[in-house]
Amino acid sequence: MDVLVCVKRVPVTGGRISVTDDEQDIDTRYLGFTVSPHEECAVEEAVRLVEAHGGSSTVLTLGPAVAEDQLRDAMAMGVNRGVLIEAEGPGWDGGATAGAIARAVADHRDAGVSYDLLLFGNESADAGGFQVGIRVAHLLEVPCVTGVKHLEIQDGTAVARREGPDGFEIYEVPLPAVITVKEGINLPRYPSIPGRLRAKKATIERLHPDAPQPGLEMIRLRLPQGRDKQVEILGDGTAGIERAVEVLRHIGVMPS
Repeated sequence: MDVLVCVKRVPVTGGRISVTDDEQDIDTRYLGFTVSPHEECAVEEAVRLVEAHGGSSTVLTLGPAVAEDQLRDAMAMGVNRGVLIEAEGPGWDGGATAGAIARAVADHRDAGVSYDLLLFGNESADAGGFQVGIRVAHLLEVPCVTGVKHLEIQDGTAVARREGPDGFEIYEVPLPAVITVKEGINLPRYPSIPGRLRAKKATIERLHPDAPQPGLEMIRLRLPQGRDKQVEILGDGTAGIERAVEVLRHIGVMPS
């Protein structure tokens, strides 16, 4: 089977975010980048499925030229090939991104590569829009299951399980299909040294889509206002200990 896994280049979780002077973009000069945890699990799931059923895996991202680093990280984990839809600038929202991915999938199909399964993270770590996987499925007219925590392929059918309010929900959908997975579906492997060397030498397919038509217009980015922090010195020595006990009892951590 042929599996396509789509990832997104996002700032490393916990990094300090600042905006550019014109308030139109995030200042990335001092940020590290990675892929979202859900998407890292999607990469691992793609590798496992190909190991179990044979075939090939492809990792795709839409972003700037430097996003090839994230593609090579996925290839170091065992993905066979990488595709970069090279695009940046305003206008690449969830709808435009999904359209570019769907066109890339259609172009690959015309070239003789038909994907049996498209894997996405349930949501990205930065925008958290929950949009792209669902929109791609709609454009390609294939079934979609979101929030998946367990996935099996049986005789041309994807059996997907996700958590519901009263237990697990189980879906059976025919392939090809789009599945968005959540962190916890698996434990992603660490890339091996030979894997990193192979990924470093691998050729990345590059696509250059037309800029999307103007839709919603962003006025500016604004950082949320931080909360003021207050520090109180409770005391020195035993006096500080007695005061700390009083505070813990007051907030209910210790019995009176």
